[in-house]
Amino acid sequence: MTGTKQSSSELDRRRARIHFRAWHRGTKEMDLVFGHFIDNELKNLADSDLDELEFIMSHEDTDLSKWILGELPTPEALDTPLFRRIIDFKPDF
Repeated sequence: MTGTKQSSSELDRRRARIHFRAWHRGTKEMDLVFGHFIDNELKNLADSDLDELEFIMSHEDTDLSKWILGELPTPEALDTPLFRRIIDFKPDF
């Protein structure tokens, strides 16, 4: 079971794949970070943002976690407005 309350059935194939991947990262912490961000933002992201999001999500959870938590500096290739939005996103529980 995931934490999502949204169905991917109304999403196009690419967004549905991203939605699934966001909620099935490999670590629960990254499921929550990416899953909640995706639930809130996915429908509004442009194709260029989706390209960048897929690139961000291609990295290992252990690395992403350290960058998101500020334990390691964010690599220049990921230090983008979209990655900052992911870091700064606070879900509305």
